[in-house]
Amino acid sequence: MELTGRVIALTGAADGIGAAMARRFAAEGAAGVVVSDVDAEGARRVAAEITAHGGRAVAVTADASSKKDIRMIVDTARAAFGPLDLFCANAGVAFGTGVHAAETQWARSWEVNVMQHVHAAQVVLPEMLARGDGYLLFTASGAGLVGAPGDAPYTVTKHAVIGLAEWLATTYRPRGVRVSALCPLGVRTAMLEPGIAARHPTALAIAAAAPLLEPEEVAAAAARGIAADEFLILPHESVRHDFARKAAAPDAWIARSASWEG
Repeated sequence: MELTGRVIALTGAADGIGAAMARRFAAEGAAGVVVSDVDAEGARRVAAEITAHGGRAVAVTADASSKKDIRMIVDTARAAFGPLDLFCANAGVAFGTGVHAAETQWARSWEVNVMQHVHAAQVVLPEMLARGDGYLLFTASGAGLVGAPGDAPYTVTKHAVIGLAEWLATTYRPRGVRVSALCPLGVRTAMLEPGIAARHPTALAIAAAAPLLEPEEVAAAAARGIAADEFLILPHESVRHDFARKAAAPDAWIARSASWEG
């Protein structure tokens, strides 16, 4: 999908990868961008930056785990710019906890990292299927392909969203709706950098696995991947290699992987 002239909405877009994608997609000539986040001030700031540079954007305060809020984002896009072409489910949470994570952490991980994407598909598919055109971009993670030592809820839910994306792509691509899973490893964001500073095992493992990218580099990879209609968009090329090694020899992969109890 070419981004020029398209109506786009993003969750988790007040900073980090989401904000970088909002700016990049606007610069690519999007007809309008809906910048949504639970951080109302951050969403307004990103939308204002886009409009200051000649783009069209509106900000929405929304919880990505709420189907009602997802519907509000889509309705806002339609009212402001026209029917939605691309929905980017980008919001995510990580707690850096193992299998004994609190039930609230497991529940929140599932709500944001998985059910957000389910809700997005349920809301946008009817209209996209009716016109035979549309795109869903799910920000998963390299952890959804090769794991994240030390963070069980994050690893499990990111694997789940890639499974959902694959099912949607298999089911709806023949009817004109494309689906991509964006799977970066370490990115210099407010989600990862505090963990590195605190020397958390998960953050250190991710930082050691591949060079840290800037959010703008991930946004550029996302734009290229959408234009090429790639299912797996891999800003870190090493993820492609590691995923292939894991698939070829899963027992050897597990044996090589670092262990962490939590």
